[in-house]
Amino acid sequence: MLPADPMTTANLLDFDLEGLAAFCERLGEKRFRATQLFRWIHQRGASDFSLMTDLAKSLREKLAGTARVEALQVLTQNESADGTIKWLFDVGDGNAVEAVFIPEDDRGTLCVSSQAGCAVGCRFCSTGHQGFSRNLTTGEIVAQLWFAEHFLRRHLKRDERVISNVVMMGMGEPLQNYAALVPALRTMLDDNAYGLSRRRVTVSTSGVVPMIDRLGQDCPVAMAVSLHAPNDALRNDLVPLNRKYPIAELIEACKRYLAHAPRDFITFEYCMLDGVNDQPEHARQLVELVRKHGISCKFNLIPFNPFPASGLLRSPQARVLAFAKVLSEAGLVTTVRKTRGDDIDAACGQLAGDVKDRTRAAERLAARRRTIVLHPARSHAASTTAEEP
Repeated sequence: MLPADPMTTANLLDFDLEGLAAFCERLGEKRFRATQLFRWIHQRGASDFSLMTDLAKSLREKLAGTARVEALQVLTQNESADGTIKWLFDVGDGNAVEAVFIPEDDRGTLCVSSQAGCAVGCRFCSTGHQGFSRNLTTGEIVAQLWFAEHFLRRHLKRDERVISNVVMMGMGEPLQNYAALVPALRTMLDDNAYGLSRRRVTVSTSGVVPMIDRLGQDCPVAMAVSLHAPNDALRNDLVPLNRKYPIAELIEACKRYLAHAPRDFITFEYCMLDGVNDQPEHARQLVELVRKHGISCKFNLIPFNPFPASGLLRSPQARVLAFAKVLSEAGLVTTVRKTRGDDIDAACGQLAGDVKDRTRAAERLAARRRTIVLHPARSHAASTTAEEP
């Protein structure tokens, strides 16, 4: 059988079950054929239509001429001493994205990318220093899970599901690639594919407020918000998107999302940066912020993973624990994330592929750090003169 021509055929990884059913209808096939095909692709990891033996021969012949199951080419694979595995995938035109598998005793988590690069430009994230290239397609998002799940089954010699959790925390801002994200999430959740629980699929966002509201209506899953600062002046510097959607608007959107979410709390991610956002006063401001808005949440404190050109340092462990104590004693559920995979640059904030600093972020941050103070009233004047990203 000749290989399918990618220029004239559809990549079936681009379809959720509804999309695949519509594709099969165009071929003159009934819906149950789409379900069979969906199971072959996602549950069994099949890409060769000739091996899908319970499909009619006529359908297999149609598929051979109209469709393909196209994975991403693996450029590199690195395994950490702690068992974390990072893959670098080629997505064409000189772009590459990374996915990371993190094994735990009670779960296997895959960190998935949604964009090649990122346009948000958070100061502590190496992907942001790379700049933005393009959105991934639904198929390119799903292909990371498709490859990792079936590779791990073979690698670990297991027949049952290996990946129990997916976090959209890889390269990119998922909610800025909404049209491709939602069908990918639906495929992850579908019992005919990966059958993941909504509670075990997490979208991490830096705060795209309108899309938070849309996701709550279209496909609510667990949500993590990259907060990283207790006030707008500091967050404007660390997360430039805050200038468009400030903290108060973001938290109110999170409260609206909770009406639809599978969990009864939002996770606030907080990267601990030495001398920048890690003082007791910052922790007290977070407590005041949560109480003011009355939002159900937990805090996940993330040790910063340094990378060249960031101009930032990791907060000392004692300061992280002291910060956590302020939050915990105020009644806020608080965890400190364990660093995983940092020996292969697979830890939080390190995903970047071949990084080029297109933003001069390190240069600008060094200048800004000299002006930031703890209290928003005093830091506001400095923020208004900062160079726009």
